Amino acid sequence: MKNIQVNYTETNGTVLPGYLPGLGFFGSSRPTLGFVLGGQSDVRYEAARNGWLTDFPEFNQNFTQIKNTQLNFTAQVEPFPDLKIDITGERMLSENFSEQYDVTGGQYNSRSPYEFGNYNISTILIKTAFSQSDQNFSEPFEAFRDNRIIIANRLAQNYYGTSSFPVDAEGYPVGFGKNSQQVLLPSFIAAYTGSDAQNVSTGIFKNIPLPNWNIKYTGLMRYKWFKDKFKRFSLQHGYRASYNINAFRSNLNNTGLDANGNFFANTIISNVNLSEQFNPLVRVDFEMKNSINIRAEVKKDRTLNMSFDNNLLTEVSGNDYTIGLGYRIKDVTINSSLADNPTGVIKSDINIKADFTLRKNNTIVRYLDYNNNELAGGQDLWSIRLTADYSFSRNLTAIFFYDHQFSQAVISTAFPITNIRGGFTLRYNFGN
Repeated sequence: MKNIQVNYTETNGTVLPGYLPGLGFFGSSRPTLGFVLGGQSDVRYEAARNGWLTDFPEFNQNFTQIKNTQLNFTAQVEPFPDLKIDITGERMLSENFSEQYDVTGGQYNSRSPYEFGNYNISTILIKTAFSQSDQNFSEPFEAFRDNRIIIANRLAQNYYGTSSFPVDAEGYPVGFGKNSQQVLLPSFIAAYTGSDAQNVSTGIFKNIPLPNWNIKYTGLMRYKWFKDKFKRFSLQHGYRASYNINAFRSNLNNTGLDANGNFFANTIISNVNLSEQFNPLVRVDFEMKNSINIRAEVKKDRTLNMSFDNNLLTEVSGNDYTIGLGYRIKDVTINSSLADNPTGVIKSDINIKADFTLRKNNTIVRYLDYNNNELAGGQDLWSIRLTADYSFSRNLTAIFFYDHQFSQAVISTAFPITNIRGGFTLRYNFGN
């Protein structure tokens, strides 16, 4: 273990409108000295009892509080020489509380308290990363459907306090139907994290961020065959995934049953996002003795957006395949007035790089209520990027570039697009 770093940041704030006493020239210790110095204790009721809050009947400004927390950690691990692993994790939660109030007879009266915020945490989805998931069939999505009855029964048993509870026509417990947000969220998380629906947490927020990683190995250069053939040789792999709630808010109507016969959730969530990136899944990067550089890499990514407003899952997935070639032509000599020496001779290397990339991505919309998967978009994108640079002096560099991109949509309603860019760049550095 080479290094471990953990950072935790918490930011709190309170706005108390309708405060009557003036601050005075040197400030004030009211409502409390701790509050003046930044403390976040609740001063609403004490301020009302002491007559420091307005009792104007038409007053309509909101009392607000914010709380933002962020936890992240990094670690550098070297299990043995030439194998380096960077581990990262993070958790971010933003909470906002707002309410109107009025004061009668020194009594603070809370009106329409309301909470909202957003949330993000690192997670691991690798168990389902390579499962079958195409336009015709998705293994995790079918697990998502199957998990609903398991989660519903768990929630009902906890709510009713018994394993004997009323069920609807489809066999789901009354109050926890197949399209209840409280049922869908843990079913979704269990399916795409590859967890057991019997044990997955039914809560919205997770406390502990799971680690993501980046791995690099250069140890092959210790072997004679690699030393004889290459100047450098490395293998690399990276993984990153996150669970994100774009917005959550408190439910002002959280008693009884909704129009679909489900119990109201205390917290309303419009959509949940799971994202995953293998960046790269694998990368091979080496330079041979003859100055030829070769880089080959495969990247893979997917984003899963579950909407609780219409029970649709939008799945965006992509695969990148790249081959990069590089070559250095050493000591190319030209005569030019741009030379920064009296002889007028420039001697420098020409660095040539070429990247060939194919990216295939598609967007599939999946319907929970009936068997229908729609290919909503996507494209196959081919690109060729070529650059060559030559240094005329320590400060002046000329760069030639050519970029050719061709895309073909996977649906028939979109037409192919070709973009070509090419030209020269002269870069002058005024520094030393």
